[in-house]
Amino acid sequence: MTLTTPSGHSLRQEEARHLLSDLRVMREALVQESDRRMRQWAPGIHREEFRASAVNLADWLALRRMDLTALQPRLTEFGLSTLGRLDGHVRPSVDAVIAALAAIAGEEAPIFPPPEAISGERGLLDARRDELFGAGTDGLQTRVMVTLPSDAADDPDLIRDLVLAGMDCVRINCAHDGPETWRAMIGRVRRAAEGAGRRVPVSMDLGGPKFRIASVSQDRKHRFLPGDRFAIAASLLGGPHKVVCATLSHPALFEVLEVGAEISVDDGKLWAKVVHRPDGHALLEVTRAPEKGMRLKPEKGVNLPGSDLRVSALTEDDIAALDVVVAQADMVSFSFVQTVSDVRMLIDEMEKRAEGGRMPAIILKIETPLGLRNLPDLIVAAGGRLPVGVMIARGDLAVEIGFERLSEVQEEILWLCEAAQVPVIWATQVLEGMVKDGQASRAEVTDAAMGQRAECVMLNKGPHVVEAVRFLRGILARMDRHQMKKSARLVQLKAWGG
Repeated sequence: MTLTTPSGHSLRQEEARHLLSDLRVMREALVQESDRRMRQWAPGIHREEFRASAVNLADWLALRRMDLTALQPRLTEFGLSTLGRLDGHVRPSVDAVIAALAAIAGEEAPIFPPPEAISGERGLLDARRDELFGAGTDGLQTRVMVTLPSDAADDPDLIRDLVLAGMDCVRINCAHDGPETWRAMIGRVRRAAEGAGRRVPVSMDLGGPKFRIASVSQDRKHRFLPGDRFAIAASLLGGPHKVVCATLSHPALFEVLEVGAEISVDDGKLWAKVVHRPDGHALLEVTRAPEKGMRLKPEKGVNLPGSDLRVSALTEDDIAALDVVVAQADMVSFSFVQTVSDVRMLIDEMEKRAEGGRMPAIILKIETPLGLRNLPDLIVAAGGRLPVGVMIARGDLAVEIGFERLSEVQEEILWLCEAAQVPVIWATQVLEGMVKDGQASRAEVTDAAMGQRAECVMLNKGPHVVEAVRFLRGILARMDRHQMKKSARLVQLKAWGG
């Protein structure tokens, strides 16, 4: 028996109408907010091929400002999409659900978006992946990038072996070595790629500002434990004499050391909090340290989680490195990028060297809370001028935002980048145990498998990196059978056959 309302319509149709009304209100709010953001972005978009991606990103940001969790179960009851996988095609997906609901509600001639408005995003992202990271081999969705060691400039076999093992692209860290070594590495990469009959793109990673301990006063051998105190001063001469005193590599670090501020040393191995801030120095108390304690040494990296360091991402060394980068690299990885002005400065410096010729694509390395907050604007500023990708630099980012937040944040970056239709590099310590020691941990294998949802996974340098490339490709191939971005692929399972 069919249940009806007093007006004679089925209850399900009435429910569909109410839900349809809610969705149309949501869509109108989405469009208004998206259009507002696009008016801000439009003047900086000079590449027409990126404009539609910017619109979709604006749509996604507008949608994700809403809480749709109450709406989703109602959509499920009608067997419709709950909009959980619309990142790369926001408005067409919303329109498709509205059209389906209109049909259920009994409206005549509901208008569905063309299928390619939804399915075409995957092909666009694949094309952009291949443009940045190479066409790949064996049909894998995810590309493999390897950081080259210094001896790759002289070793006649290493790069060739990496290419044969399945490496798709390389990273050269400009914080190490110099132009002569970089050119030698690139020459070997080009020759190995030619020998293999394929393109192996080169990314050159700018060093960025170095936030480190610059100097340490007396008693460098002291191992700090929780409760111990030390000082950070503008100069050792102006620091206190009764405690170990350190200086930092950049004055911006010292300026934000207010009472309550936290500082991390050596990728989070030691943590301390500012407890007193007289003129000329800050007194800190150690809150976390290794069981055996830890020494303060010059050149150890320093992070100030939660502090917005207004420091230019381009250093003098980076600007000098651009002479080689613009001439020879396929991509420039932009360390410590935080603001749109950083992006504009990089592009201006590259244009001076390109003199109207080609310029490398930009990889935005997301390492700080400010860079994370500004990521949509950074993507549009870069993508509006040049091909763009994003690297989730999980080492510094984890220290800056807190290790407990990293899993959530790296997921959100993947979603946002799919909305912008830009490729992502999953980076930092992937299969580190195998690369360094020849054996990966279970946690590292799981992490590598999660990286399959990015367009590229980066391995660091190490004695077993060739073996690690092969191992990683095996993991990625297995995951490709079951997952494409957020979507589970329902291939036939054989583990529980009848």
